[in-house]
Amino acid sequence: MRVLGIETSCDETGVAIYGDDMGLAAHAVYSQTEIHAEYGGVVPELASRDHIRKTLPLIHQVLDEAGLGANDIDGLAYTAGPGLIGALLVGSALGRSLAWAWDVPAIGVHHMEGHLLAPLLEDPAPDFPFVALLVSGGHTQLVEVQAVGQYRLLGESVDDAAGEAFDKTAKILGLPYPGGPALARLAEQGDPTRYRFPRPMTDRPGLEFSFSGLKTFALNTLHQLQTSGEDSTQGYADIARAFEDAVVDTLVIKCRRALQHSGLQRLVLAGGVSANCRLRERMTEAIEAIGGRAFFPRPALCTDNGAMIAYAGWYRLKAGQREPLAFRPRPRWSLEELAPLAG
Repeated sequence: MRVLGIETSCDETGVAIYGDDMGLAAHAVYSQTEIHAEYGGVVPELASRDHIRKTLPLIHQVLDEAGLGANDIDGLAYTAGPGLIGALLVGSALGRSLAWAWDVPAIGVHHMEGHLLAPLLEDPAPDFPFVALLVSGGHTQLVEVQAVGQYRLLGESVDDAAGEAFDKTAKILGLPYPGGPALARLAEQGDPTRYRFPRPMTDRPGLEFSFSGLKTFALNTLHQLQTSGEDSTQGYADIARAFEDAVVDTLVIKCRRALQHSGLQRLVLAGGVSANCRLRERMTEAIEAIGGRAFFPRPALCTDNGAMIAYAGWYRLKAGQREPLAFRPRPRWSLEELAPLAG
C-alpha cells in the first residue's frame, strides 16, 4: 500500500508518500516562517491561506519526485488534529476530496501519533513497547506506548509546553522568530556556570511538567543584568544557556523517572524540541547510564512534516480503518482516545 500524507496542523505544509515497497519515497515541507516572523508568532488566518496556496503544488512535487501518478496511490492520510482549526480544515478537505476523486480510502491522523511514530522511520527503529517524550511548541507529554494505538498518558505540562517556553524566553531576550532555535544558538556561547535556574517539579514525585516559571525566572535575571549595567551580548548568552540547561535537565530527570516507573528500557523522543542538540546529547547519556536506549528521528522529521502523517496513516489504513466522507477536524484531541489497531 502506498499512502500520500498531508500535514497542515499549524504553520508548516508537509506532503509525503510512504509505501510497503518504497519506504519513504518522497517528502517535502514548506515553512511559513517568513510570513509569521513579522508578527512574532503564528497568525492562524494567514497560516490557513498559505496552506491553500501551497498544499496542492507540494502534492504534485512529491508525486513527481517519487515517479508516481494518482493511479499509484492506494490511500490518503491527513492531519485531523490537534492543531489550528482553519489549518486543519485545509488539509482535511483536500485530503478527503482527493481520496474521493481517486477512489481510495482516507484516514484522519492524530498529529501527535505522527510525531510518536516518526522514529520508527529510522534505522535502527525502536521496538514496542517504549516510553515516548513528545516535546514541541504545543505539547510536552510522556506516553507509555505498548503498540500503535495503545497509549497511556504518564504525565504532561500543567502550563507552558517546553517549546512554548523556549519561544517566549527567546522573545524576552529580543531574539528573532522562530525563537526556540535562535535561543539554542545563543546558548552555545553562554557560560554554563554563571546562572543556575530551577529545575521545576523535579523535587517531588510524579511525571508532570511546568515551564512557565522558568520564563519568569529568565525575565527577572535579565532585569538584574540590565540594572547592573552589564547589558551585554555575553550576559544574554549566559541567560540563554542557563534556561536551556534547566529545560533539558528537567526533561532528562522526568524521562529517567518514567522509564523506572514503567519498567521499560526504550525511550523515544519526538516533536520539534527533540531536534535540540543539547537535549539529544544529555538524554542519550542519561538513558544509557541506567541501561536504556534513546531513539530520535532525524532533525527533518522532528518538526511538523508529511512523512510522519503518511507513515501513521499507512499503519491504520493497512489495518482496515477508514474515514467516512463526513470528515471531522479536531483542534483538541487526546492520544488516549485513539483506537488500537485491529488484531
